[in-house]
Amino acid sequence: MRPLWLEAMTIIILPKLDKDLLKECQFDTFRSSGAGGQHINVTDSAVRLTHMPTGIIVASQKERSQHLNKQECLRKLRYKVAQLNYRKPKRIATRMPRSVKLKNREKKKKESEKKKLRRPPSQNHD
Repeated sequence: MRPLWLEAMTIIILPKLDKDLLKECQFDTFRSSGAGGQHINVTDSAVRLTHMPTGIIVASQKERSQHLNKQECLRKLRYKVAQLNYRKPKRIATRMPRSVKLKNREKKKKESEKKKLRRPPSQNHD
């Protein structure tokens, strides 16, 4: 679910270059959890990026190196912003052509006749 303040924004524009995008972000490192033994216990390889203008937070601890996790965070941030910027195209209603309406009417008449034949014969013998 999208935050209310982000709903009011029309579109989020990010810089093309990663270097410029990193200038807009707060960069935090921390120790990642999970398997990895001694290496993971001593290195701060996990990365958390906070995009300051929007408040969007992404984190990555997939890789063993901080540099690769930073690249992964930038990729995640761009993907998240692209999702938030997406607007469903407005549907343009079209008129049903007369020929299609007539064809549908004929089809309904045929089906109606078919179903009438399935009924038991009437008991009126006048």
